[in-house]
Amino acid sequence: MKLKTLLVLLLAACLMACSKPNPIQIGFVGGLSDRNSDNGQSGQNGVILAVEQFNRSGGVNGRLVEVISRDDAQDKVVAAKAANELVEARVEAVIGPFTSGMAAVIVPVTGQAGIFQISPTITSMDFYGKDDNLFRINRTTRDNAQDYARVMLGRGQRNIAVAYDLRNKNFTESWLREFRGAITAAGATLAAEVPYESGADTAFDVVVQTMLRSKPDSLFFISGALDVARLAQQARKLAPKLPIGASEWAATEQLVELGGTVVEGLLIVQNYDHEDTSQRFREFSESYFKRFQRNPGYSSVSAYDAATVVLTALKSRSAGESLKAAVQRSGPYSGLQQQIVFDANGDTTRKVFFTEIRGGRYVQIRQ
Repeated sequence: MKLKTLLVLLLAACLMACSKPNPIQIGFVGGLSDRNSDNGQSGQNGVILAVEQFNRSGGVNGRLVEVISRDDAQDKVVAAKAANELVEARVEAVIGPFTSGMAAVIVPVTGQAGIFQISPTITSMDFYGKDDNLFRINRTTRDNAQDYARVMLGRGQRNIAVAYDLRNKNFTESWLREFRGAITAAGATLAAEVPYESGADTAFDVVVQTMLRSKPDSLFFISGALDVARLAQQARKLAPKLPIGASEWAATEQLVELGGTVVEGLLIVQNYDHEDTSQRFREFSESYFKRFQRNPGYSSVSAYDAATVVLTALKSRSAGESLKAAVQRSGPYSGLQQQIVFDANGDTTRKVFFTEIRGGRYVQIRQ
């Protein structure tokens, strides 16, 4: 072999050895442009922060992780397209979606492709207790609805009118069904169940007027943050003395920003502790604010936890092992505030904290 040829081969081998390995790609899917995009955007930020910190610590044996993000826009057609694009990209895992309605569209697509998926926030009973490729960080609509019923009944609310958004009907109807069962089992009643479809021209005054015809002792909204702010505005105009509450779907920072004084006193649950002063959570909050100029919310906390699960499993996965098997084997996981333990079906439990909006912030109530 000629010296020149040998040098070329040695140089090529050196370049190959010295070049960075291709990144490991994981997918993200959430509502980034719909009416309730605060959940998806906050969740995306949580994933980005977790991945950036993971990469700075060395990644997976020197391989960096790259996030491919897709918007489901809270639209079935867009969500299906997003899911298929992530399948075509051959991502190792998908983090998301953030609503049960979109999960009903996306999970069958990723599941058929054998891609491991973890949702930070979906709670519908349709996704509980199934041995599939979907794992969940959140508790269920049954858990939350039963806890709400207990707290509201304890406050003397026994004739409750409910409005619920059909755009996320997989979640809202599941939530309402569990809430109805808990309320009626205690001898109380749902004075009204008012469905509506969220949109730019939704007549929220008519929705609240319909709720009030039943002469309820309180109003409750199973809706996203933007809608809850508008429903609360109408409630304060038409029935200013009635207590109001909303399901956990609306528990974002946007609710406080948009609602202002009209959401003061609103009862709502959070799946993380706003008042946590631990060093780890404080460092996370400071890093999040520095990176995005916003405070974290429940979906960013849950998404960061979901990313922690995926990244830990990627790093510990054995040769030939599926990511699902690695996730099952590598737990329990240290979430930002709570330990994450999956059962055989990829379900977990999560502690929640009831709050009221007071003085423009979420304040825990002692039960």
